[in-house]
Amino acid sequence: MWRGVGIGCAAVLVATAAAGWWAYRSLDGNLTGVDIGRALGDDRPRKAPGALDATNLLVLGSDSRAGENARLDGGAVAGARSDTALVVHVSGDRAKAVAVSIPRDTLVDRPSCTTPDGGGTGPAERVMFNSVYATGGAPCVVKTVEKMSGVRIDHFLEIDFAGFKDLVDELGGVTVEVREPIRDTRGGFSLEPGTHRLDGTDSLRFVRTRYGYRDGSDLGRIGLQQQFLTALLREVQRQDLLGSPAKSFRIARSLTESLTTDSELASLTALVEFGRGMRGIDPAAMDTVMLPVVYDGADPNRVVPARPQADAVWKAIREDTPVPASARRSPASAG
Repeated sequence: MWRGVGIGCAAVLVATAAAGWWAYRSLDGNLTGVDIGRALGDDRPRKAPGALDATNLLVLGSDSRAGENARLDGGAVAGARSDTALVVHVSGDRAKAVAVSIPRDTLVDRPSCTTPDGGGTGPAERVMFNSVYATGGAPCVVKTVEKMSGVRIDHFLEIDFAGFKDLVDELGGVTVEVREPIRDTRGGFSLEPGTHRLDGTDSLRFVRTRYGYRDGSDLGRIGLQQQFLTALLREVQRQDLLGSPAKSFRIARSLTESLTTDSELASLTALVEFGRGMRGIDPAAMDTVMLPVVYDGADPNRVVPARPQADAVWKAIREDTPVPASARRSPASAG
């Protein structure tokens, strides 16, 4: 889901750049940056010689239940997790992009990490991927992804639920085509097959629904997220944001207030430059892949990376080559 938010955000910021110095200072001051380089140190993967110009971005969707997010998601709960995580690979020629979704229930080996309070945590085996954020924050998620994939992460971008809702509402909604019925009795959200225009609140329900779609697993939800992100990006590109500076500013303000990035991207200038680099990517050419997984032999409620398919996905990202068709089907997913 959040790949579209990240690229869409960059496009909006490009449109807002002409709004003047006051707008620049206001938006720039909203951004929060984290120095992941200092937190991770030097023991990191190196890029392959043929992929030096490619960019790898880790996009996280935070499920913090604090503040406005608590109202949107049914009440306050302590802590936060990376509810959604995608490794977005932008090719060296800036003509193609692929996003690899990592299921939140995937069991991974977490390396030792520096915690947000300056302390440390030792390594751990077979922990749920979405628990890594709660343990060591975004730098620990980056370190875990690099360890499991061998992919060097250049940047990270995190957005929370409240920012996502505001983005969709400022756009006036996003249109999706529902192919299979959604009947989430737990969350009270239902959609019949057909075309629907979703506001911010229903968009959140759409990308987070789980129990009322297909087999009720996180794997089915990833399919909805990937469908929505394409619709979101098309909506951003469809609207004449350059012709409406006021609307562009409102969208950019809601986004920057909800964004956390690595320190290299934590300025409006850097994000605008990143967005310019994305302009050559057509939504129709964007590729979405779920990391191939199988159900864990010891715990059927969890999944683990499927081999050799998962290895083939990460190899393609590392070498800036297309993901092979043989690596696209996840054994644990019926879709």
